[in-house]
Amino acid sequence: MSAKKTIKRLLDLADIKIDGTRPWDIQVHNPKLYKRVLSGGSLALGEAYMDGWWDCKALDQFFFKILRLKIDKEVIGIKSFIIPYLKTKLFNLQKLKSHHIGEWHYDIGNELYTKMLDKNMQYSCGYWKKAKNLDEAQEDKIDLICKKLQLKKGETLLDIGCGWGGLMRHAAKKYGVKCVGVTVSKEQAKYAKEICKGLPVDVRIQDYRELNEKFDKIVSVGMVEHVGYKNYKEYLQVASGCLKDEGLFLLHTIGANKTTKAPTDPWIDKYIFPNGKVPSIRQLMKPSEKLFVLEDIHSFGAYYDNTLMAWKENFEKAWPKIKKNYDERFYRMWKYYLLMCAGSFRARKNQLWQIVFSKKGVLGVYDSIR
Repeated sequence: MSAKKTIKRLLDLADIKIDGTRPWDIQVHNPKLYKRVLSGGSLALGEAYMDGWWDCKALDQFFFKILRLKIDKEVIGIKSFIIPYLKTKLFNLQKLKSHHIGEWHYDIGNELYTKMLDKNMQYSCGYWKKAKNLDEAQEDKIDLICKKLQLKKGETLLDIGCGWGGLMRHAAKKYGVKCVGVTVSKEQAKYAKEICKGLPVDVRIQDYRELNEKFDKIVSVGMVEHVGYKNYKEYLQVASGCLKDEGLFLLHTIGANKTTKAPTDPWIDKYIFPNGKVPSIRQLMKPSEKLFVLEDIHSFGAYYDNTLMAWKENFEKAWPKIKKNYDERFYRMWKYYLLMCAGSFRARKNQLWQIVFSKKGVLGVYDSIR
């Protein structure tokens, strides 16, 4: 069977047509696409899109259909998978290159993120239970975190992987807590220091493994995805060591449905989040057993679809103003990234969890706020 017929057969299963007229159909501009994808899998598919070999009006719908039926498993692309797999098995890349993600992804320009994200610069899933727009969803998310942590005036809060500082600013202003935030991104630290000026907030460029202080409460949002399965135990040990005996620790993370040591998607690994790894619930719970008591798990991964589509809309609106700093290939890469991820969460391939731990167990009943 020819490469084109093979690809067509797989796409037919998802009701996707080659050169069709519906938004989720693909338009092929280079006939070499089929062999490229069969040999290179998801990495080749993404790179071919970046190269302009194919288009799709609604990439989010395309990926939703592909991932919901797990058709991506039919085209692995051994060449693009084996090298990342071996690197993951042989090396502890998250420890060897702990600052690489900051330089590669988060330092590409604050202008891009200020245009794409909400007013609080939250680069993680929003909480859309009552929200009508991105600003409300992210405001509700960070306030939900503060309430789950039961923050009180005068307490100390550690934010591991503090991003651009929006959560700490909110916690300091509304709840009167003193904050310490650590990040490996120079651009994030610069921005966070600026927006938190005048507040009891200390922003540091620091690896989480270097922390050795005690805090009343700890939060970590969208950080553990960069830690790697070889380091989950150490990461949780650091959090436990920094948490006071009566404290609470909230972990906000993307979650995998299945436990695996395999690397992340090859295209995402190469172009978006190098050395990233989405944890399963088992991978987080097992090393936490001797360190924490589990108080609450809240799953709302479906809201990441809303969040990513809002980011994509903001990115498209901002592109005419920011494109001077990038090129057309970056534009296609970034759009592909946002919409592929939206389709993935819509298909429920990935999840989103907020997990609350205590050190010894909350006396009485922990209030599971929703």
